[in-house]
Amino acid sequence: MALHPDDLSAARTAIQQAERILIMPHANVDPDGISSALSCYSIFKALGKDCTVICPDSPPESLKFMPNYGELTQTISESQNFIITLDCSSGVEVDKLRYDIEDQKVNIIVIPKKGKLKKSDVQILEGMPSYDLIVIVDTAELPLLGSLYKDHIDLFSDVPILNIDHHISNTQFGQLKLIDPTAASATQVLYQLFLSDETWKRLLTPDIATLLLTGLITDTRSFQNPNTTPRSLEIAAELLDLGARQQEIIQHVYKTKPLSTLKIWGRALNRIQIDPDSRIVWSAISTEDMREMGAVSKETTGILDELISTIPNADVYILFTELEDGGLKASLRSSPAIDVSRLAAKTFSGGGHARAAGFSVKKFSNFSLAVVECIQKLKETIVQDRKEDEGGMRGQMSAVSGGQKTEGRNQKAEEKKESPPVVLSKEGSIDIVDALRKPSEEKKKKNGNGK
Repeated sequence: MALHPDDLSAARTAIQQAERILIMPHANVDPDGISSALSCYSIFKALGKDCTVICPDSPPESLKFMPNYGELTQTISESQNFIITLDCSSGVEVDKLRYDIEDQKVNIIVIPKKGKLKKSDVQILEGMPSYDLIVIVDTAELPLLGSLYKDHIDLFSDVPILNIDHHISNTQFGQLKLIDPTAASATQVLYQLFLSDETWKRLLTPDIATLLLTGLITDTRSFQNPNTTPRSLEIAAELLDLGARQQEIIQHVYKTKPLSTLKIWGRALNRIQIDPDSRIVWSAISTEDMREMGAVSKETTGILDELISTIPNADVYILFTELEDGGLKASLRSSPAIDVSRLAAKTFSGGGHARAAGFSVKKFSNFSLAVVECIQKLKETIVQDRKEDEGGMRGQMSAVSGGQKTEGRNQKAEEKKESPPVVLSKEGSIDIVDALRKPSEEKKKKNGNGK
């Protein structure tokens, strides 16, 4: 779905009229987010704009090869300036200027060397704001910016926002929007913007092409994910023609892993759990694991796509990562049988794409127990969705067959699929699979079905 020409024109106009632009991706940033932000920075700087590009947290070391990586900062400047102007056109010459603070007041003292100042000679002006446009990339909703949004809500309320994204779950925030859910990456959306003006198109250097291709390669997992379209492949070819350094991207993103990363990947493999009834596969990495391996949470990136999602006979794949600053994030992938964007949104107000999504949990007392509770809630949502789907199918079959009496059989089948509550063992340790299965076995025994 191509972006509407009016939206592209409005976005270009806003950028061209702006003087001080703030650019940022979401927190827990990924390569597509950083490459999108740096692509904007590179083009806008070439247009003569004063740009600040923010990374809400420390960017991964593996992405240092990216052009303009060193321009990334983590702080927003919201300085408020007041300008006091003295009109000396009447012949006044200022000899000295000093100030003192008294009773929480600042007294500015001006001593004329010649002439006399009057009240009418003094003007107070509010200085220019730090930014006159905010460009937010690869971000479905403002709270995903993390503490930068919470600490500067007034800024995001006062300054116009250009929202550039490709997530179907985008909340349509901002005064200006360039959102294409059919695009494989945020950089693919940006490429449409950059091509929409001949002047901008001529600014596409090999460095910018490399940034755009980085987002496209990583968000499609080297064109393996279902979000890969014929247009994605065409754009990749066009970027290569522009000088994008594909092998440099592959080397740094996929073929360079610190020892700590390999260790934490091994721990994640060792922790894999499978629930055959709900067809969920998951693993979890705690902050304790990361301390033991000398790793950080960003090093879990890639575990889900490269390892966990390769397990057959499952519909949902999840990696839970406990974050250093509190809370956890869950990354989800799925087979065509499950829309994980819908699953994440319905269960935890998360979002993303149909086959790749995520959610977060801010507070919990025990990480392992929080993981169990998340799995249980996801199972309940999956069961509920299956019941709703089966109910719709029953209705259609009933209409076609003249109302055949299959309700009793379907109800029994549904009862067998109900998810029992999760319980802990008496010893206090958590065996997640056992915790999820044990109540189901007890229920069968009560019904005379288990021996």
